[in-house]
Amino acid sequence: MPRNIALPHIEGLVSYEPGRPIEEVARELKLRPASIIKLASNENPLGPSPKAVAAMRRALATAHLYPDGGGFYLRQGLAKHLGVGADNIVLGNGSNELIEMLFHAFVAPGDEIVCGDRAFVVYKLCAAMFQARAVEVPFRDHTHDLEAMLAACNGRTKIVFVANPNNPTGTRVDNAAFCRFLDRVPNHTIIALDEAYYEFLDNPPDTLGYIIGKRAPNIIALRTFSKIVGLAGLRIGYGVAGKEMVGLLNKVRQPFNVNSIAQAGALASLADRAHITRTRRLNKQGLAYLSGEFRKMKLEFIPSVGNFICVRVGDGRAVFDALQRRGVIVRPLAGYRMPEWVRITVGTMPENRRFIRELKAVLK
Repeated sequence: MPRNIALPHIEGLVSYEPGRPIEEVARELKLRPASIIKLASNENPLGPSPKAVAAMRRALATAHLYPDGGGFYLRQGLAKHLGVGADNIVLGNGSNELIEMLFHAFVAPGDEIVCGDRAFVVYKLCAAMFQARAVEVPFRDHTHDLEAMLAACNGRTKIVFVANPNNPTGTRVDNAAFCRFLDRVPNHTIIALDEAYYEFLDNPPDTLGYIIGKRAPNIIALRTFSKIVGLAGLRIGYGVAGKEMVGLLNKVRQPFNVNSIAQAGALASLADRAHITRTRRLNKQGLAYLSGEFRKMKLEFIPSVGNFICVRVGDGRAVFDALQRRGVIVRPLAGYRMPEWVRITVGTMPENRRFIRELKAVLK
């Protein structure tokens, strides 16, 4: 590539590092793919919603046609499911695309965003990409310090990101403190509530009631079909906000950004209560098991309300490498300023037990 073609602020970016795929690890380490378990990317260990799979098979017959660019039936289904209007919903190629759409619509070079220093790394990556400044507020007790985040807001602050539950720490903010925070953020600042793991909460905040009931023009809830219903490979998410914000985001949304197979699967998954119930039950069982084992091993861990858990293992990268060689993929957290920690997705109980066996062997 000839020099001076790329924009200077793009050359300095560090690429997002996803959890490693099973096939890649198998090729690199000469392992059988079937012998590897992946507990790195917070995927649903039960697989996709069976109702979604059936709907997607039917949708394949018309895969030669462009999808519905407005996602009419999916937005109608979501509206009924959530108790909001269809014009309060915007669809995205995963909730990640919605994060980028917010930057396209609201952030100019020199603006600021506010986020936690151990929140989803894509917030600050997007800020760098749009030549904005990311003000990273230190976490308190492994979760967002809402008072400090509020104090960090100023006239240049365009977006405040709050992930609740937070990835990678698995923590949440108190409902009452959360509502007080929403009331106090200035109206000229967008509040992006990243709720990718919302469905795992036992006592979730009524964010949609707050957005719609209070007609809050500056708040958007970002959710995904990747986690609770197991459609991560389809890349489909949605945002719920006031009609004016949805209209602005649709102006910067790419044509046909959500494919027809994903729309069919997502719509069918809304009715799959049995799959959601099984996922929640398995997740609770897995979190209880892993927490109990970490206590027995006298390892510090962060109590989690998501479908993953963080544990302190010493040299996180070394433990990650050693586990990988034994066919277990987890997630090192040095990129989140947690070099002594790894994050483990809650798997099936046989997967959870194997992880603990391999971790004990590695730590010896």
